[in-house]
Amino acid sequence: MVDIQVASRPGDPGRPNEDALVALPDLLAVLDGVTVPDGLDTGCVHGTAWYARRLAANLEAYHAVSASLPEIVAAAIESVRDEHGATCDLDHPGTPQSTVAALRLGPDGGEYFVLSDSTVVLDRGGSIEAITDRRLLDVAAGTRRPVDVKALTLAKRDHVNRPGGYWIAAADPTAAHYAVTGTVPLRGPDRLRRAALLTDGAACVVDDYHLLDWRATLDAIAVSGPDHVIDLARAFEQADPEGHVRHRWKRHDDATIVFGVLPDARG
Repeated sequence: MVDIQVASRPGDPGRPNEDALVALPDLLAVLDGVTVPDGLDTGCVHGTAWYARRLAANLEAYHAVSASLPEIVAAAIESVRDEHGATCDLDHPGTPQSTVAALRLGPDGGEYFVLSDSTVVLDRGGSIEAITDRRLLDVAAGTRRPVDVKALTLAKRDHVNRPGGYWIAAADPTAAHYAVTGTVPLRGPDRLRRAALLTDGAACVVDDYHLLDWRATLDAIAVSGPDHVIDLARAFEQADPEGHVRHRWKRHDDATIVFGVLPDARG
């Protein structure tokens, strides 16, 4: 059995946590729901937090079937689409969206899946590999810099779930087949020993704030727990509340980490 630790914390205690997670012996996943700024419509009565939680629940429900992770995520998206019922306009460009980063462990190997900008970090045979999906960042880099988060959200809607743009879980199951995917061995010298999955509110300790590298992040979680890494991010943000040192759109983002150590790698 995989030894699993998790942590998830809202960016604003006055708002619901729009992250979600899955922590099963054979499936780890983090989901980061896309915040919709006040004043923008989504065509949905349920909201982003509901969408991320229901998508996570459906991943759990489908994960044991004999199918690839893209097929499983597509089935989960389709199920949540049905759960909206007739109350929501699922063709609305602002329909609830979520990143998905997942790692499934089977008898013959591991399979990872990354859709949008959450991150899977793998320690395999002592080599550290971080996998994310940079297409959203590439789209943002190629557009005129928005003046505020509302303008940013509207600009992204022109590029979501279409060729040449970026892909994310929303209402169309097709998006799951555009994820970044791969496999990792569970036996031999290059076998997977430990893994961490992080939403960008936690991955920022490496990607944006440069407080740690990925190996140090795995070591910090192993020694002090995943909450310690989120604490590092929050301490940096509290010292730079207006984002002058590192530009960001929120003072704090929702942050989630799922960390697993495989049995033959313990001790």
